[in-house]
Order: sequence, then C-alpha cells, then structure tokens
Amino acid sequence: MSDESRPSPAQTPAEAGVAAVIPAAGRGVRLGPGAPKALRALNGTPMLIHAVRALAASRYVSLVIVVAPPDGAAEVKSLLDAHALPGGTPSGSWGRTDFLVVPGGDSRQESVRLGLDALPPEYGVVLVHDAARPLVPVDTVDAVVEAVRAGAPAVVPALPLADTVKEVEPASAPGEPEPVVATPERARLRAVQTPQGFDRATLVRAHETITDNVTDDASMVEQLGLTVVAVPGHEEAFKVTRPLDLVLAEAVLARRRLNDGF
Repeated sequence: MSDESRPSPAQTPAEAGVAAVIPAAGRGVRLGPGAPKALRALNGTPMLIHAVRALAASRYVSLVIVVAPPDGAAEVKSLLDAHALPGGTPSGSWGRTDFLVVPGGDSRQESVRLGLDALPPEYGVVLVHDAARPLVPVDTVDAVVEAVRAGAPAVVPALPLADTVKEVEPASAPGEPEPVVATPERARLRAVQTPQGFDRATLVRAHETITDNVTDDASMVEQLGLTVVAVPGHEEAFKVTRPLDLVLAEAVLARRRLNDGF
C-alpha cells in the first residue's frame, strides 16, 4: 500500500471522510448457476445496485468503491453508470456519493485490499460491506460510522441469536451424525453482519499483517490484539446466499414499497 493512499496522520476519525468498499467479485455458487451473486436480480434490479444505494443513502458516506470480478469490471461500471445520477466524478455519482470500480482478486481478502489501495488519502473511515447484504437499513450504516468516529478502531453490526448453538465434531463424510462437544452460552453470542467499519489505518495494518485468508475483516483486527465493538444490527441486513434468501428479500422489498412507497 503506497504512502500516498494513506490518510494524513493529523486526521482524526471524527474529521475524516467516510468511504465504503464493496467486494463483489464472488461467484455465489450456492445461489446456483448464472451471473455472479452480486449481479443477480432482486425485484428486477441487481443486488449490487441495492447494496450501493443502501450505503449511498447514508449522510456520512461520500465514496463507494465496488471491487468487481477481475474480468467483469467494465460490466459493473456500465451497470452502475446506468443507475447513477448525472454529475459527480468522471467515475460516476449517486447524488452526493461518488463511486469507483476496480478489478478484484482471487479471494475476498485480496479484493478488499485492492479496494483499500484505490482509496484517496482524505478518507480515514472505511466501511466494508457485503454486496450480498443488499437491504441493510441506512440507520445501521450510520450507527457503524458513528461508533468509529467516536473512537472505536473496528465496529460490527450484530444480532443476538434466536437458536441454541451446538459445537460439534465435524463428520468425516456429509450426512453422517456429528457428536456434540459443547453448548456455548447463547447470551454471549452474536450473529455479525456488515457493513463493518474501521479506522482506516487500523484496517490497512490488518491487511498488511494478517496474510491468512479470513471470512471477515473484523477478525483480522482482532488478531492484531485490538478491540472490536458491536452495535445493534438489523434483521433486514441478512445475507442472500441461498435461493430461499432471494424469496425473503423480495418479500422485504414488497413490504417497503407498501409502507414507504419505494
């Protein structure tokens, strides 16, 4: 990561600009064959567009960087241009929120790092958001930003678990019985969502230090020995992974149109 891409050392999180990185390079095999997951249609509009709109709705976010499939950056750029508003930067704009498209890597971690590399230096707070969580409410986005600006190095939105969780010894073959080895205390467990928010310098250091492939960026910050804090998540920020999730997402959008007119 070049020195030019880092925020000024004098810049505090409360003063820094807020940008979001959306890694959207995954294929989404659990949704079945077809387009990459982020480009699957939801109420006739690609999930990626819903996700960008959700972040652009925040009063804090002024730049969204979409990390596209390595061979699909031009397609994603055209898609975003088609849904963007006139004006803004040459890359495109959604009102007061600009967007930029960069090619991704072979893993989610590499794609996030490539998104960070593209960030201009004035952005000191970074959100990392899954394109497969297209319906996150703007209040959740704002709560994450506000917690980072208040001084937390890393913030995750999270929900209490409704189900009892069992730790098991994994079966040697799919479908075989799995012995239960422990029952964690449910009151201490949370289901983590996105966007996850970070002080930029912290996230950059995590990506420079932690080289193993991990499932989320907050766990990388944990491995640095820093505190990650949780703020309340939202039930509508669920991850669209399976065909049934698409049905649920369509139902949420239908309810929003009925209640809010969009």
